[in-house]
Amino acid sequence: MNYILFDDYTWEELRPLTFTRPVCEIRLGIMTLKEKWEKYLSSKCSYLTKDYLQEKFPTLISEDNILINSSIIPTAELISEIETLNQGDVLKKDALICAVRLNKEQTHKFNYENIDNYSVIESVSDFSKVNFLWDIFRMNGEAIEHDFKIITKGRKSQPLSKTNTVLGDNDVFVERGAVVECATINTKNGPVYIGKNTEIMERSAIRGPFALCEGSIVKMGAKIYGPTTVGPYSKVGGELNNVVLFAYSNKGHDGFLGNAVVGEWCNFGADTNNSNLKNNYSEVKMWNYSKNRFIKTGLQFCGLVMGDHSKCGINTMFNTGTLIGVGANIFGSGFPRNFIPCFAWGGSHGFSDTVIEKSFEVAKLVMERRNIELTETDKKILRRIFDTTTQYREQFK
Repeated sequence: MNYILFDDYTWEELRPLTFTRPVCEIRLGIMTLKEKWEKYLSSKCSYLTKDYLQEKFPTLISEDNILINSSIIPTAELISEIETLNQGDVLKKDALICAVRLNKEQTHKFNYENIDNYSVIESVSDFSKVNFLWDIFRMNGEAIEHDFKIITKGRKSQPLSKTNTVLGDNDVFVERGAVVECATINTKNGPVYIGKNTEIMERSAIRGPFALCEGSIVKMGAKIYGPTTVGPYSKVGGELNNVVLFAYSNKGHDGFLGNAVVGEWCNFGADTNNSNLKNNYSEVKMWNYSKNRFIKTGLQFCGLVMGDHSKCGINTMFNTGTLIGVGANIFGSGFPRNFIPCFAWGGSHGFSDTVIEKSFEVAKLVMERRNIELTETDKKILRRIFDTTTQYREQFK
């Protein structure tokens, strides 16, 4: 069977993170949504996403295809329902399209907004899906525990050095190549996963649920409260509380980051802090691209969301509920506004457009440090985002 993860309206809700990726490339827990589906299905999946992303994230179509909603978190019960579909069947949960089985011709014409010609089957499964940006950190604890069980099932952890102090009854799982010395690890509230070739430096204090993915580093004396995920090849230090970093991003210095989601290739200057609670303890609002305005999150604690390739200078201060686009560069004293458009450069004193070629130069240098190339395909995607977000830079200058 050929599996394809398709993006529906949720892609719009999850911008700016989805400006540069399909929904299923969002990291939630230890794995991305795509990695979760591939684990459950024991099969590779391809993508059906926005046209300008398809060159980097292609669709592979065969004679018999099952298309699955990319924003859904898989469960064994849902997988069982999907596997019973016949060609032309669509699995729904109320108004949500969960999956559809199609032949080659039907797949080429598939539009999730038009399923009139398909046979509808109502799902009886209970499952979760990512609807809004803040769902990523809000649902991260349950996701870490779920992924932890899948990844570690039937496997034996590498021994943890006796220089460490471990508290609580939940598990610590250590992959090969990990180095952990003189750290305090508290599993009372959830498990701790320490990935391949990672390092947790001395005097770090970590509370689960926590995931440190492959190649990442926790700097000396870090204080990390779960549920927090540090994605592959990232560095963290200072204080973190309920944070998800996707990959290749650094918050390596002192400063507080809480109730936050950070994309790829981001960097936080020393002593950067974000607020995650308003002074009057009221509900936090955050900018929403679909509504073109700030909307209620339903949360009292909500920090920031930062899109790929964004950076901030030393001593940057972010207000509660800040949304930062792709390729932004924030610097200077004071609090910048809590919606920063893609490719806006500046701070509390105001923002100006960057020249897109300058962003390419910065991205190229940053990625070369990790021996990764900024490809022409990457540039096309970034240029498309730059062109389609001009209105926001003009509106919020």
